[in-house]
Amino acid sequence: MRYAMAIDTRKCVGCADCVVACQTENNVPFGYARDWIVEIVEGSYPDTLKVHFESRRCHHCDDAPCVRVCPTGASHIVEGGIVKVTPEECIGCGACIEACPYGARYFHPDGYVDKCTFCDHRVKNGQDPACVSVCPTYCLIFGDLDDEDSPISKVLREREYYTLAPDASTKPNLYFLK
Repeated sequence: MRYAMAIDTRKCVGCADCVVACQTENNVPFGYARDWIVEIVEGSYPDTLKVHFESRRCHHCDDAPCVRVCPTGASHIVEGGIVKVTPEECIGCGACIEACPYGARYFHPDGYVDKCTFCDHRVKNGQDPACVSVCPTYCLIFGDLDDEDSPISKVLREREYYTLAPDASTKPNLYFLK
């Protein structure tokens, strides 16, 4: 089992429902976020201008630099390839924040580093992550890459996609559909 998420950049309208759902589901403090929306503008007006949105979060990398640099083991990978942080073991050194090429971690006001967990507490109960369940355009696709019949496996076979920071060689499990 290896969980992954794809964001359909043709469908995302930048509404941030995913951000609010995550904050609510995970009791993220006001002013903080485990996921966020980025507006990408390419080309020049009027001929080649293109705009799309990317819903971003932890990439749950197979080769996660944040896990490698954590001195206490607070950052670790659990079943399904989900990268997690155990708050009680985190000393707040920030090494994982510096190591992440995606800017996906933040200092929680309670003194530990926090990040997206793909809502593993929901996934364990057969539910989608909160962000996926509320998306009005159905642009977020989640599932098990090891299941060839899962929606994520199917869409990655059928559509062209890209990952961020390919030079980082992290083997991310967050994909952006073109």
